[in-house]
Amino acid sequence: MDSKRILVAEDQTDIRDVLVMNLQSAGYAVSSVADGRAALHAETDQAHDLLILDWMMPGLDGLELCKTLRARGNSTPILMLTAKSTELDRVLGLELGADDYLTKPFSLAELLARVKALLRRSDLMRQAQGAQTHGGETLRNGALHIVPSKRQAVLRGQGLNFTALEFDLLLYFTQHPGRVFSRSELLNAVWGYSHDGYEHTVTTHINRLRAKLEHDPLRPEYILTVRGAGYKMRDIPLHHTA
Repeated sequence: MDSKRILVAEDQTDIRDVLVMNLQSAGYAVSSVADGRAALHAETDQAHDLLILDWMMPGLDGLELCKTLRARGNSTPILMLTAKSTELDRVLGLELGADDYLTKPFSLAELLARVKALLRRSDLMRQAQGAQTHGGETLRNGALHIVPSKRQAVLRGQGLNFTALEFDLLLYFTQHPGRVFSRSELLNAVWGYSHDGYEHTVTTHINRLRAKLEHDPLRPEYILTVRGAGYKMRDIPLHHTA
């Protein structure tokens, strides 16, 4: 089986070298660059299985790079490295399409755990889609139609645009209509890990789903909040309206 390809974009040479060495020791095929523009060219020339991007880089920072890649339809998982530690900064990175983040300084063990989780989640979701969508099966909940094999979501005939992780979260909800999930359960099932203090990541992504899916995000019809328990996809079919 081929090694997973990881691109590291970090402008500090000492940090970049340590990351590359440890990722290679873990069995990954790693390439590295020192700035955002070089990372953009590298990802354009050859697709990777995971991108590790430093937030603060010269020329094109990690946040703008993330935004650019997502705007181009690139859904490669992105792990953002940042010295910024406020929740607002973390939410901004997630809003622009990052899948996960680590705040410096971090342990190499934590980094490797996050890398493994992101790659595992990506593999598991592909396997689940292949198993459940043989022949192009469509999942339906009222006016919402999802074709996992094509990673397409349509609501009342209109296509919806989601990041890779947003789509995976919506797909997981749609595959389990009516079932209530805590934020910790969703973090473990969709992101591939459960870690205290990161449940707000789930909340951020659910808010993003609602903003794109719901007619009124403050009064959701699809992704419902179950007070004191978590969230669920409604299990009562919605009438399709033209």
